[in-house]
Amino acid sequence: MNNQQADTAPRRAIDVINAGMDRRKRSEKRFQLLGKLSIALAIGFLAMLLGSIVSKGYGAFQQTYVKLDVHLDAAKIDAENLNKGNYSGVIKEGLRNMFPDVSGRREKRKLYSLVSQSAAYQLQAKVIEEPGLIGQAISIWVPADDEVDVFFKGHINRDIAEEDRRIKDNQIRWIDHFIEQNRIEKRFNTTFFNAGDSRNPESAGIWGAVVGSFYTLLVTLLLSFPVGVASAIYLEEFAPKNKFIDFIEVNINNLAAVPSIIFGLLGLAIFINFFGLPRSASFVGGLVLTLMTLPTIIISSRAALKSVPPSIKQAALGVGASPMQAIFYHVLPLAMPGILTGTILGMAQALGESAPLLMIGMVAFIVDIPAGIFDPSTVLPVQIFLWADSPERAFLERTSGAIMVLLGFLVLMNMVAVILRKQFERRW
Repeated sequence: MNNQQADTAPRRAIDVINAGMDRRKRSEKRFQLLGKLSIALAIGFLAMLLGSIVSKGYGAFQQTYVKLDVHLDAAKIDAENLNKGNYSGVIKEGLRNMFPDVSGRREKRKLYSLVSQSAAYQLQAKVIEEPGLIGQAISIWVPADDEVDVFFKGHINRDIAEEDRRIKDNQIRWIDHFIEQNRIEKRFNTTFFNAGDSRNPESAGIWGAVVGSFYTLLVTLLLSFPVGVASAIYLEEFAPKNKFIDFIEVNINNLAAVPSIIFGLLGLAIFINFFGLPRSASFVGGLVLTLMTLPTIIISSRAALKSVPPSIKQAALGVGASPMQAIFYHVLPLAMPGILTGTILGMAQALGESAPLLMIGMVAFIVDIPAGIFDPSTVLPVQIFLWADSPERAFLERTSGAIMVLLGFLVLMNMVAVILRKQFERRW
């Protein structure tokens, strides 16, 4: 009896242990399942977001063009001064010749609105390039008006009541005539990539914002990288360990979490109101983004310096190198991949910022392409903000298209950071 009790006690203990192990394994499986579901949910939401952006923005890469037959009447175009010719009148005459039955001021205005206001400028550029065309009849493809572009892409239903759509029945008849005559087609929208902003969606482009972003990031990089790396080297390698240095380190970490608009208010108060620097300039935008990016670069640079084994520095000091030589010739080269990775991620963050730049006036309507860091300019996130606030349906495509371009730049910068880390990172 005593032997049976002795055998039963260990078996009961083993059963209890096994039951506990089974519960822990089931709990672990549930946790893994929840993790997988969370990842799948995040990927699903990301796919929905990207799908929505792409579905709305791919149309921005195409523009509807209309073919017109025009007569370059020498009475309307002065061969001695090609810049002051009545090119708009030539375009309107070409439209009237195609639809001679159109009469009345209101109906003619609807006819003229089929093509973009930029058609006259394109005709002017063609005549300036080839002055010998004056006096001849030519055919020219010009961009259609934004409402025609949206209709031709299928975003406006012709079957709904006329009063419920911006394009009218007579305009639809004229567009159908263009289709029958093979005078309307969609082409790759080069204007979207090589033009500045415009009040007309069909003439608006992102090149001005891209150039402004380039100048702004260039100023940010030239200022934040040397200052950030130098600060990290001093704090990590040379600064004494006291309360003042601890206070600085705590505030650097806190600055990395400060809302970006606070840096915009600081730039407005210091750089513009106090120093009198020009508003809406890439230089001021670069200064503001430098303040915002510095904490990120300092923190990542210090982490990269810490990752280098102390034996590297000690070995350099042991063979007679000075502390400065040990840092700059041995520790810093080994930490540089991590420093560059942190810098690129900081630049990517700066590229996507709009709030601080709105505070310093980079929200202004800029048509001309900036030629330098002191010229009025805007950046891609602010350009997206401006277009998103526009009522025209065609600007919705431009907004989503600009978002796709911005995301492309961000993905590219992050890929470069990952490649640098994988290529040059050393495992100790």
